[in-house]
Amino acid sequence: MHVLHVVGARPNFMKAASLLRALGQANVRQTLVHTGQHYDVNMSEVFFRQLGIPEPDVNLAVGSGSHALQTARVMACFEPIVAEYRPHLVLVYGDINSTAAAALVCAKLSVPVGHVEAGLRSFDRSMPEEINRVVTDQLSELLFTPSADANANLLREGIAERRMHFVGNVMIDTLVRLLPRALEIENHELPPKYGLLTLHRPANVDEPETLHQILTSILAVSQQLPIIFPVHPRTRQSISQFDLSAKGIQFCGPLSYVEFLALQRNAMVVLTDSGGVQEETTYLGVPCLTLRHNTERPITVEMGTNILVGRDPERLCIEFQNILNGRPKRGQVPPLWDGHAGERIAALLSRA
Repeated sequence: MHVLHVVGARPNFMKAASLLRALGQANVRQTLVHTGQHYDVNMSEVFFRQLGIPEPDVNLAVGSGSHALQTARVMACFEPIVAEYRPHLVLVYGDINSTAAAALVCAKLSVPVGHVEAGLRSFDRSMPEEINRVVTDQLSELLFTPSADANANLLREGIAERRMHFVGNVMIDTLVRLLPRALEIENHELPPKYGLLTLHRPANVDEPETLHQILTSILAVSQQLPIIFPVHPRTRQSISQFDLSAKGIQFCGPLSYVEFLALQRNAMVVLTDSGGVQEETTYLGVPCLTLRHNTERPITVEMGTNILVGRDPERLCIEFQNILNGRPKRGQVPPLWDGHAGERIAALLSRA
């Protein structure tokens, strides 16, 4: 069997790392294609070495652009790759434009697609990622789901149960494997207690009024607890462009996965708009306040440590104060978030 992996952004690599490892141990032939949808200066040799994966065999280097333009570029560049490599199966990850574009190409070429992290829904069609999720799931032959709610979503959309496989969360596989390294990191420059902030979603950072409102809320709670902010390039550009004040928040540059994992593990609270961080904090048992009104990972709210506070400064302040007063939301790790999801997928593919 020849499996071709399609990734387009840094989080995709973290998910694919688990599958690359598990399929490699099964001696499956593999090709790794990076669409280049997101250019990340931190995806250096160190990044690949930390994850234990090779650099991509192919980089399409499609770059940024509107959703339509980026999707079209991926499709145009990826089609000849599929024709050249002729894989038996193409694995796509997550919910970015590259994911849906690759699934469309394969559907037209009659090449089976497996969607890793299938079935997640925010039920908010204003999010481009939600469109990508729905389209990719409809086109995929194999749907590898991270949680039971994902299976329920797919059934509700009329997808045959035989196509679904509840395997657990591949993102947690990478976390489990690299957590021991993160625990070895000691940063004496950090305060003994701190909060951690990540902020990158276009809905939060592309409009000056919205970003100003969020930063004002964060600055208010930072009076009680230092906030560390590994700032995303998109967010840094918006803060500068809109001439917004963020004094009082401790900025730092982008971090490697292991360094960021160490920050998460030791944080008193994490404030985020990232889906992956919601999952990681739930596994780590770290309180998480999500700066969104909805989430495609409701399991982190229902079972985990995650609370949706949206952009409501009062709600943020109340939940933040609860954490400082020793009353954080307690959670548990969802079923099959055990570090072996990639192995389960590899076993399923080996029997196919």
